[in-house]
Amino acid sequence: MKGLALLHPELVRMGPAGLPQDRLFYLVDATGRLFGGSRHGPIVRIVPEFDPADERLELRFPDDAVVAGDASALGEPIETDFYGRPVPGHLVEGPWSDAVSRFAGTPVRLARCDRPGDGADVHHVTIVSRESVEEVARQGEHDDELDPRRFRMNIEIRGCRPHEEDGWDGRLVRVGEAVIRLRGQVPRCVVTTQSPSTGRKDFETLKVIARYRPPIEGRRGIPFGMYAEVEGPGDVHVGDQVEPTL
Repeated sequence: MKGLALLHPELVRMGPAGLPQDRLFYLVDATGRLFGGSRHGPIVRIVPEFDPADERLELRFPDDAVVAGDASALGEPIETDFYGRPVPGHLVEGPWSDAVSRFAGTPVRLARCDRPGDGADVHHVTIVSRESVEEVARQGEHDDELDPRRFRMNIEIRGCRPHEEDGWDGRLVRVGEAVIRLRGQVPRCVVTTQSPSTGRKDFETLKVIARYRPPIEGRRGIPFGMYAEVEGPGDVHVGDQVEPTL
């Protein structure tokens, strides 16, 4: 679910719409505007779990309270602006909206995309190297290891030079059994300045990156990580080989 705690499966099958159920659900405020970590960082403390086999959605809150039920019961249709792109969906009937509203201290509603993959910001997949994360920490004189979860990337790789993945733009990259094509740099937002455990600001990520990296060419944005699309579906396991091809 967009904005909530990240899940880390050992195995996924990547397809044309990216990772199954990735950002299938999202939150909107009372006016229908997209609601996420940039507006209330602590929602990252809510842990979602969704079983597509029986449509059961569970949200676990920091106090261990659990709100769960059938997420196939849909209410009124809704169209949400995802950064200039209209995304059709439906509000979801059930206990989740009230529970998240109480936690966030403001009215929000749970929505579900009509089409799998529509919840992505721009492209369906994102990728970054651990070495790039380590370089940001070094540039910002961060004392401890910088938690890469703050960047909320789909694929994290190791064994590169810092920002080497940026040089793969336009190329095919094999990830396990899947093949992806890189599609440009990811412009970063304020969420990257927040702890992925608490949602509270704890590091000036954007200022650090902007200090040593040029902005995205042709459009505004502080670059970190890369977008991609799936060109060859396949299974991806943690620990699989990642290799640029063409």
